[in-house]
Amino acid sequence: MKKNSVLGWSMVVALGGFLFGFDTAVISGAEKSIQQFWQLSVFQHGLTISIALIGTVIGSLLGSRPSDAFGRKNTLYFVAIAYLLSSLGTALAHNWYIFLFFRFFGGLGVGASSVTAPIYISEVSPAEKRGRLVGLFQFNVVLGILISYLSNYLISQTGENSWRLMLGVQAVPAFIFLVLIRFIPESPRWLIIKRNDIAKATAILQVINPLNYKTELEAIQRGANEHKGTNERLFSGKYNKPATLAILFALFNQLSGINAIIYYAPRIFEMAGLGASSSLLSTVGVGVINFIFTLIGINIIDKAGRRMLMLVGSVGLIASLFLVAFTFSSGHFSGYAIPIYMMLFITFFAFSQGAVIWVFISEIFPNEVRAKGQTLGSFTHWIMAALIAFCFPYLAETLGGAITFYFFGFMMVLQLVFVIRYMPETKGKSLEQIESNIILH
Repeated sequence: MKKNSVLGWSMVVALGGFLFGFDTAVISGAEKSIQQFWQLSVFQHGLTISIALIGTVIGSLLGSRPSDAFGRKNTLYFVAIAYLLSSLGTALAHNWYIFLFFRFFGGLGVGASSVTAPIYISEVSPAEKRGRLVGLFQFNVVLGILISYLSNYLISQTGENSWRLMLGVQAVPAFIFLVLIRFIPESPRWLIIKRNDIAKATAILQVINPLNYKTELEAIQRGANEHKGTNERLFSGKYNKPATLAILFALFNQLSGINAIIYYAPRIFEMAGLGASSSLLSTVGVGVINFIFTLIGINIIDKAGRRMLMLVGSVGLIASLFLVAFTFSSGHFSGYAIPIYMMLFITFFAFSQGAVIWVFISEIFPNEVRAKGQTLGSFTHWIMAALIAFCFPYLAETLGGAITFYFFGFMMVLQLVFVIRYMPETKGKSLEQIESNIILH
């Protein structure tokens, strides 16, 4: 087998992240045309835009079940099919209710992808490269968002029904993803723990860790034997520490205000006094910086460590958010001050929280409950994303930009305390070492 097999497997699965980002953002270029095509009321329009997010929350909540029951690889097949059918169904729909169904179905794929893809990559990655490889998922999410914006811009020139092509073009990468899944193996840890298929798991572990695969195999088997015949429950009390870490990490991820800034960047820039065209240009800058610094983050995460990225990132987030809040409170908007501070925020977020979240949550749970733990973290993340996105326009209008961003800044102060006092370092440790040395003792 080839030396770069693990990288190839990870890149295939990370395509799920690309489709995740593309599917999430592509609706932004089509939503006005969709509203006009079906003459939607304000409520119907809101439901049309948010239905995929509802599917994402449900998909993330249920994601552990197929992942544990049918395997990581088979669940990824479902994810690919969901993306493919969603793109074709929404592009061809001539009935609003059918359109809603396929957008919801695509959301299920996004939710399941946010659970299964990071788990799979973490379980097939060597310890010393796991951060970078799992980080490929987040990198592809950001890349998918950028490509969807570019695709929407180019397709918008094609005519009044261009929105159908905007949504349908996703079928191409979805089909490629579906085909490539055939060439990746099942997770060796799932094969041992759920199927007791030692021979097949051993062959895969030899590719992942040719020098120490026997030691790793013994560690996985030892853990599997300890829990043999039991149905491990995440909230039994035994896993309180990793569960608490996952919930807090996901909460702080969204309480930074990241989704409010991504979704409402033009609105925020206009609040700061910029014109519409300047606001849109500044939004493009936010997207580019997000992409660049996510790439930097995943390239240094295995050297610097998860905790160090979070320490530096938290300090930068606090400074940038308080600068935005202070500028709003002073009432003196000097040119591009707020856009510059916002891009500073994106810089620190992208290489800390953005690069670390899916890596850290996929690492901290023992093999027996990893899918359930990833579900907990992903579900918390998406519920908070929905709440922040829903509440931000109201908070910004009633409380003003200053108080809103002071709140986000204070949340990042709490995150810094969390990182300093409670966040363990998982760099360079096998998943079994993390379970033994950090999580359960």
